[in-house]
Amino acid sequence: MKILITGNMGYIGPVVAQHLRQTFPHATIVGVDSGLFAHCLTTNAFPETVIDEQIFADVRDLTSAIFEGVDAVVHLAAVSNDPMGSRFEQVTEEINQNATVRVAKLASENNVKRFIFASSCSMYGYAEGGARTEGDQLNPLTAYARSKVGAETGLQKISAHSGMVVTALRFATACGFSSRTRLDLVLNDFVASALNTGRISVMSDGTPWRPLIHIEDMARAIEWAIIRSPEHGQFLAVNAGSEVWNYQVHELAAAVQQAMPGVSVDINKNAQPDKRSYRVDFSLYRSLAPDHQPQVMLKEAIENLRDGLTAASFNSPADRPASLIRFNVLGNHLEQGRLGPDLRWITAGSPRAQSEISVAAA
Repeated sequence: MKILITGNMGYIGPVVAQHLRQTFPHATIVGVDSGLFAHCLTTNAFPETVIDEQIFADVRDLTSAIFEGVDAVVHLAAVSNDPMGSRFEQVTEEINQNATVRVAKLASENNVKRFIFASSCSMYGYAEGGARTEGDQLNPLTAYARSKVGAETGLQKISAHSGMVVTALRFATACGFSSRTRLDLVLNDFVASALNTGRISVMSDGTPWRPLIHIEDMARAIEWAIIRSPEHGQFLAVNAGSEVWNYQVHELAAAVQQAMPGVSVDINKNAQPDKRSYRVDFSLYRSLAPDHQPQVMLKEAIENLRDGLTAASFNSPADRPASLIRFNVLGNHLEQGRLGPDLRWITAGSPRAQSEISVAAA
């Protein structure tokens, strides 16, 4: 089996690559990434040592040759959150939606059997009442969420015409420690703030609902999507997570406080209502993937983050580097003239798409 992972040098990619290497030890695993966040390491080990080949390329510029002999594509590459989507709205559509559809088309033309798309529960937006199911009306409130909806629409059409089995995993909000940990995620931010300052500041009134999933459980869902039966649907969009991970923001802060005694919690009771609030129903995923259900619970996730960040000597406000906030990383690249406004690398003063440079992993 040959598996190609786009966006493998981000937050989730290292965990997915490690899990797939353990699950499919004889598979050939290839990573494709432009390297925007390659330097954002929170461990001493370089995670790409578990894959067989690393290709440095912009996902917008991939050619047909990359997909030759590939059995499954795991598509993680994306402009990854709402603040970046707001600042780079056009680029978010280009990468998250247009490039996703183009990559899937190239994959289908090269007889790739499986395409796994990292979609998002954020497309439910603001949802009053009960937990959202896959059949409920979507309410994307941000450029990021809209790009995920658009990508799913394009992928469904490609699957219908090509026969490629496509799975859109609508992931809950990610959390957990990685070789490239992000702190611009709610639980990760709370744990980092507790370590840095002994305080958690909740910017909202604490009532919004957030479904979460640990990155190790995201990797298990991706494994299931690679091997799932086509009988469940040639194209399948499924909420990936667990009902027990539907939390209000104030509950997350309280859980961190309980795991880290002495930490104080400040909640902005006068904050404007946060429109991003939704609970999610994961019963379809539970019925289809009983052997790949989430295993990491909230307490373990918090301890995992606390211990990982502590091992990285992340114990004071001065230890909160900009490299762990993806928005800041892109801002720094732009300020230093390394990136153009289209988020392409710049060489000799001119924007260019990165050439497809392939290296064998150590």
